[in-house]
Amino acid sequence: MSSPVLLRRSRDVIAVRGPDAESYLQGQLSQDVTALADGNSAWSFLLQPTGKVDAWLRITRRGEGDYLLDVDGGFGGTVESRLRRFLLRTDCTVEALDWEAATVFGTVEAEAPVDGIAVIIDWEGITAVDLLGPAASLPDAVGEAGAVAWEVERIRAGVPAMGSEIDEDTIPNATGQVERSVSFTKGCFTGQELVARIDSRTAGAPTRLVRISGNGPAPPTGADLGVEDKVVGTLTSVVDTHDGFLALGYRKRSALDLEVAEVRWEGGPTEVRLETA
Repeated sequence: MSSPVLLRRSRDVIAVRGPDAESYLQGQLSQDVTALADGNSAWSFLLQPTGKVDAWLRITRRGEGDYLLDVDGGFGGTVESRLRRFLLRTDCTVEALDWEAATVFGTVEAEAPVDGIAVIIDWEGITAVDLLGPAASLPDAVGEAGAVAWEVERIRAGVPAMGSEIDEDTIPNATGQVERSVSFTKGCFTGQELVARIDSRTAGAPTRLVRISGNGPAPPTGADLGVEDKVVGTLTSVVDTHDGFLALGYRKRSALDLEVAEVRWEGGPTEVRLETA
């Protein structure tokens, strides 16, 4: 995308505010909340006590005791209810905001909306800014990209999505986002035992997220990745491109060195290339 293009996206925003907001989030999120300066953002997991994922989200510090959490659309309720569950005797509020989101591709200098925030997207190969705020404050654009444009960009960059690559059974270490989203020096947080235990093992998680590319018609999500007579993975997101398709999927630990496989579906098999996300 050579010139700035606006894409409206579905993101849910939760505000956590109050004197205890920082200390509370420090114990609930995998990210080091106390290390955030005003106006800075970081990615984090919100984990179940077992260590599996409730949500993968972004946290932004607006000021002392004032934090915003944004997550893929449709999962704000999960974040809100999860944070309220352990809020006893804590002096802060957890509130869903009636905000919307847009991404401006092709620049990192977009102005923040009135009463909202602008967050530079720090994914490899993507030059863009996320704008979050009240609907009336988001900018209009003459040319707007369609939803497929974001799918192409996020899949190419290996960005997992809630509901596709991440659900309540996902182990954080499988997503490839632990280095970006987890602090092992911050002290205790809910669910840390599983994450730390797997991180310390050479073998890693039982599965690992991979980027997949192939030629020809796009297979459906849920199609198997196979080698010879073995199933070694599954596709979780797929998008058509002008010269083939891109996908994300999980491959098994036993096939981590695999660079070429087959997607097996009614239109295949189709040879694909694999790259760790």
